[in-house]
Amino acid sequence: MTNQDEAVRDVFLAGLRNAHAVENEAVSLISRQVERLENYPEAAQRLQQHLTETEGQISRLEAILDSVGDSPSTFKDTAAKVMANMAAMGHSMAGDEILKNTFANYAFENYEIASYKSLITIAEAGGFSSAVPALKQSLDEEMAMADWLDKHIAGTTTRFLTLKQAGEQANR
Repeated sequence: MTNQDEAVRDVFLAGLRNAHAVENEAVSLISRQVERLENYPEAAQRLQQHLTETEGQISRLEAILDSVGDSPSTFKDTAAKVMANMAAMGHSMAGDEILKNTFANYAFENYEIASYKSLITIAEAGGFSSAVPALKQSLDEEMAMADWLDKHIAGTTTRFLTLKQAGEQANR
């Protein structure tokens, strides 16, 4: 293997381990949000669906890592979970928790989209073409979730305002 090939492999493996950690962070974030959603059943349902998708993404990343003789980073996975729990705790104390979570989820999904696009580019450049279909499946799921969030920002905000004006529990 040439130095150039080794460099691409190293970048690919680091990207896979990073994506694995990010998906573990997503599991923690989504789990905390689903536990607390009371007045937004459509969001709870879609987040639960995406939680299942995310668990599949983790499995696909682990299979790709295994196929190239590598494994996830326990340190990165643990650090990501801690960050997710801290973010969830911070949002839970806010009077507009649902809005903060909606904004953060939208940003997070777009981060994951960029990550998968980059991984696909690296896989194609480095000769890891067998990984591309699984990465594209994950990319498609992330794009669908980002699209769903985008289409529901206004509705979530309107529901929040309606509940708030009625003096009801609006934040979650």
